Amino acid sequence: MSKQNKSIYLIPVMLCFFCMGFVDLVGIASNYVKEDLALTDSVANIFPSLVFFWFLIFSVPTGMLMNKIGRKNTVLLSLIVTVISLLIPLFGNSFGVMLVAFSLLGIGNALMQTSINPLAMLIIGDKNLASTLTFGQFVKAIASFLAPYLAMWGATKVIPSLGYDWRVLFLIYLVVGVLAALILWLTPIKEELSEGKSSSFMDCIKLLSKPIVLLSFLAIMCHVGIDVGTNTTAPKLLMERVGMTLNEAAFATSLYFIFRTVGALTGSFFLRVMKTRWFFIFSVLLMAASMALMFGGQSKMMLYVAIALVGYGNSNIFSMAFSEALLSVPEKQNEVSGLMIMGLFGGTIFPLIMGFMSDAMGQAGAVAVMAIGVIYLFTYIPQVKH
Repeated sequence: MSKQNKSIYLIPVMLCFFCMGFVDLVGIASNYVKEDLALTDSVANIFPSLVFFWFLIFSVPTGMLMNKIGRKNTVLLSLIVTVISLLIPLFGNSFGVMLVAFSLLGIGNALMQTSINPLAMLIIGDKNLASTLTFGQFVKAIASFLAPYLAMWGATKVIPSLGYDWRVLFLIYLVVGVLAALILWLTPIKEELSEGKSSSFMDCIKLLSKPIVLLSFLAIMCHVGIDVGTNTTAPKLLMERVGMTLNEAAFATSLYFIFRTVGALTGSFFLRVMKTRWFFIFSVLLMAASMALMFGGQSKMMLYVAIALVGYGNSNIFSMAFSEALLSVPEKQNEVSGLMIMGLFGGTIFPLIMGFMSDAMGQAGAVAVMAIGVIYLFTYIPQVKH
């Protein structure tokens, strides 16, 4: 396959990375649902937790499914489920409706995140894997930081003919999801399905006995826990300490994703010209500084700086940990991918604990939970060798 053909085939894959970013709408959406339904923090945090719960259930089976139906078909299936999840909230925003919608969003995203990285690797090969996945995360982050703006636009601009208020966000992303599915379906990508005996669920789980796989799995748990945690907590910090309204504080979520986007774009360059380990250390140091500012910051500017630092620092952690694991067991890439995406279950654990801690001691309690994840990432540094 020529370099030109590779570039062409990466276009629909990168559009799928954009659709992968739809999952991050759960942060701002859960804040609007909390306001609409008058929920507590611990109850509202069920929504982001529910989205990422399905990564625990579906990630490893998706890795096995890829061996049977192929990577491209698995991504197509994920897009179908995602489109359905975006359609449901257009018919209502009751607690039950949103539970079903967020559940399907989580299932679709689990299928997508497990299959899209191996599909990208199939096209570009082993070389520059971390930088390519990081560029994919940059594309994903564009959808992530647009979500709060679209929700704010829907909430503040009345659209009588639609009547979806902030939920116009779901309608816009629904159209993009359908477009992505059509383009990928029409794109010819050659792949060889696995022959012989397929890996069982236990065969996949046993890969966690390899230290690099287990430690990378835990690193991804912490990455997504901090990601979802910041996504949901940043507006609450500004509301609690500066007295902003929800619509004003929603900018904090966009600020986080703006710096995640910048971090992913610049990271795709830095990971080509410097050792991954040094960039990993730099990223974690930024996150540690952010946690200190979030914990004690009382001014709007200090909190904005903290949110920007964690956005940039956390933008490349997933790609670096994921590629370390994938390259360590090259003969089991589909299975390792499933395990790594199962680590996104951290997006369930962290918000639940953070919700209870913030109800008990304010948003500082939520920040303390995220800080534990940053501490673990420091211990992962010796594992970053590629």
